[in-house]
Amino acid sequence: MPINAFRRARALLHANTRLVLLKNNLQQLQANASTGICRIYGCSDRSGFKPISLPLDTGSLTKQAEATVATDWKKKLTPEQFYVTREKGTEPPFSGIYLNNTESGIYYCVCCNTPLFSSEKKYNSGTGWPSFSEAYGTCGRDESNTNIMRRPDNSLGSTRTEVVCKQCDAHLGHVFDDGPTPSGQRFCINSVSLNFRPGSGQ
Repeated sequence: MPINAFRRARALLHANTRLVLLKNNLQQLQANASTGICRIYGCSDRSGFKPISLPLDTGSLTKQAEATVATDWKKKLTPEQFYVTREKGTEPPFSGIYLNNTESGIYYCVCCNTPLFSSEKKYNSGTGWPSFSEAYGTCGRDESNTNIMRRPDNSLGSTRTEVVCKQCDAHLGHVFDDGPTPSGQRFCINSVSLNFRPGSGQ
């Protein structure tokens, strides 16, 4: 066979081989695509589709629920109360209505009316916010029977301990280890987070 004819034959053979490989690859891609669709829609066979229910977007539902809850709180609370309790704000120092309150009674959560602090444990810390040496229901160092929770707070670049209502998650303030004995704690609480009810304070 002449050299030129041999080269043309070899080139044609290579071209045919590439076409076969391309055809095989295309068939494989089609099979994979069909399998993927069946996984989504639930095919009983390759001839037709049998749609099934896809998972719900729980992220969207969570955002909708949070928006609904926020709207409900806004209806119940004043703008300042909402800012402090639901958005973790802070009232200006020396501005709270309970800062200088010396009447006996119990301080309740302004959001859910859960008892939080007693007037018996309230003292003047000079910091500009109502201060308590312990939460209502505390027994020694045991806070399991109280209605407050502690959480780490790094929002200002330093580690603090946030205090929230155990029942409704309302932000109340912060607790520090510079209080009077015997607890050595200072619960620095926003007045707008509280609702005071006169009584024995027990």
